[in-house]
Amino acid sequence: MLVYSASWCRDCREAKRFLEKNNIPFTEIDIEATPGAAAEVIEHVGKRAIPQFVIDGEWVQPYRPGQGFLYEEMTVRLGLGGRLATG
Repeated sequence: MLVYSASWCRDCREAKRFLEKNNIPFTEIDIEATPGAAAEVIEHVGKRAIPQFVIDGEWVQPYRPGQGFLYEEMTVRLGLGGRLATG
C-alpha cells in the first residue's frame, strides 16, 4: 500500500498511526519531498487532498473533511474485521 502524505498534515499522521497499530505495511510518499508526487495526487483525485491510500492500484481517501479519519470504513476496506485498533 502507498500512503501519500506530508509532514505537516494532521490527518496524514492519524492515517499512518491507524496503519501502524493494525500492522498494515505501507510505503509513505511525502508530496513535499518527492518530485511529481503532488501532481500524481491531483491527476488521480482531481485535487491536492491528502492523505491518500493506494490499495491494489485503487486511490482511496481515508478521511472526510470535517469528520476526520474513517476508522470503520477503512477497517472494512482493509479486511481488519474485529481486530480494529483506533487512535
